[in-house]
Amino acid sequence: MTQPPTPSLTPSLTRPLTIDFVSDVVCPWCVVGLGGLEAALEAVRADGITADITFRPFELNPDMAPEGENIGEHIARKYGSSPEQSAANRAMITERTAEAWDGFEMRMGPDSRIWNTFDAHRLLSWAHATAGAEGQRALKEALFRIHFTDGRSLTDPEVLADAAANAGLDRSKAVEVLADDLYAAEVRAEEALWRSRGINAVPAVVVEGKYLISGGQPAAVFEEALRKIASGG
Repeated sequence: MTQPPTPSLTPSLTRPLTIDFVSDVVCPWCVVGLGGLEAALEAVRADGITADITFRPFELNPDMAPEGENIGEHIARKYGSSPEQSAANRAMITERTAEAWDGFEMRMGPDSRIWNTFDAHRLLSWAHATAGAEGQRALKEALFRIHFTDGRSLTDPEVLADAAANAGLDRSKAVEVLADDLYAAEVRAEEALWRSRGINAVPAVVVEGKYLISGGQPAAVFEEALRKIASGG
């Protein structure tokens, strides 16, 4: 994947940009990144630049047990961070979230937990297959909120079904998907695909299948990159 091209004077695309938003629903920087990306898309809309976003699965903790793990203990074990460093990082992420996504309440305290998200990704695949991009976007936000704002378990089928209902999707169908292990093969195949393309950290925003914007960037960074791609892609 490459960096965005040098821009020409005017957008050259006559169709929406394709954006693959590779992310995990327990990744706070993915919340920041989505807020920044959507703010950027709103800013460039007046110039005729639009995009179709598809959320792609990535598991930060594919081997995590169903009971999850305390966030402070997890960060200390995985990255060697002290409690003070972990607290400072949570405060920074909370501030960045408020800047990037108006109205999103990020509640990450020392007693917060992190979860395995495979079933959440199965639901996101189901939402895209049955309710399209709009339904998948609504479920993505609902999952973010149920984890980061409400602090509920993402391995609990009832909680996941509640997220589907909060997104305006059919709760009973969501229960069926979770009970029958549906979309499991699709999620595993997509995860393998993106890893084979070099994605090993999220959020990873892949535009037009080849331009990579990494991390929870501010809206201005996304806006500049989208303008370059639309003008010179």
